[in-house]
Amino acid sequence: MKKINFLYFLLLSLTQYSFAQTNVKAEHLIIVSIDGLRWHEVFKGAEKELLLSKKFNSQDSAERVNKYWSEDVQQRRMRLMPFVWNTVAKEGQIYGNRELGNKVNVKNPYWISYPGRSENLTGYADPKVKSNGHPNNENKNILEFLDQQKKYKGKIVSFASWNAVGRIINRERNGLLVNIPGENILGNQLSESEKLANEIQHYEPKIWGNGERLDATTYALAKSYISARHPKVVYLDLADTDEYGHEDKYDFYLDATKNIDAMIGSLWNYLQNDPFYKGKTALVVMTDHGRGEGNQWTSHGASIPHANDTWMIAIGPGIKPLGEMKNSGQIYQDQFAKTMVKLLGFDFISVNPIGEAIESVLK
Repeated sequence: MKKINFLYFLLLSLTQYSFAQTNVKAEHLIIVSIDGLRWHEVFKGAEKELLLSKKFNSQDSAERVNKYWSEDVQQRRMRLMPFVWNTVAKEGQIYGNRELGNKVNVKNPYWISYPGRSENLTGYADPKVKSNGHPNNENKNILEFLDQQKKYKGKIVSFASWNAVGRIINRERNGLLVNIPGENILGNQLSESEKLANEIQHYEPKIWGNGERLDATTYALAKSYISARHPKVVYLDLADTDEYGHEDKYDFYLDATKNIDAMIGSLWNYLQNDPFYKGKTALVVMTDHGRGEGNQWTSHGASIPHANDTWMIAIGPGIKPLGEMKNSGQIYQDQFAKTMVKLLGFDFISVNPIGEAIESVLK
């Protein structure tokens, strides 16, 4: 009996480090997190009252309205996020249009950035993770889980516009490459695009201090690295939307949303033309929390109604082209982690009670 117990615990411990792939949907995975982007803009485009408000805008109103407004909601959201509504709506899946009863919510009770990102990557809404100042994340995330799999070891990277992502992923524990503001891509044989991206980040204005950088810079660093080194899993964390939201700048928030949509579209087009990624790469896009409504659109947190309302996008091999999900239903962000790992054919397990995979993404 003792021998049987020993073998059982040996096998159990080994499963923490290596899993056979089954039902593989994709070989590579790109995860994009967009900080604090409301479901309202994703599904309905610019909000008229906010678009016309002098309090929340600084740019020329006529130009702004011409750029983003249409009485037709389909046209309006397409003007803001053309990649999402021209490509993902035809080839992927889009969750979270609450007007259709399709609901996505954070599971954690705090509705802020660190807890939301942690929930997305660990599958666990840890009640102890309740502030943006939380130290290194104690919970195992899917990036380090995948790094323990044979084909993925050393091929998992992250690029972030906010330095707290280093703590969220806990790079000190797992040694993963997590490039945060102020850090260069390192190596002896950098490509010219990597060198340029490194250089540019030190010239950009520090609008929000040294702990953040502009999304365009983070994107340039990430895309130059991807094209030069072909990692298998990339986590790209973008933050301009949340910063402009907190500054009451709805016009800048819309511009940031449109720019991020363009960045993701450009990256997706690149992936479809690179033999390493073409037809083998899944893309999952999400947010970490929602925002309030009306004058409270600038804020989020447990005291702001509806700041837990979110959304999710998925496209790539094995993901049926169902477009905008119009069925009533409820999913939570603690389900994202297991779902993303299953797209690669693995089963993510944890000592924590994590959310179940979203079956409609995987069917």
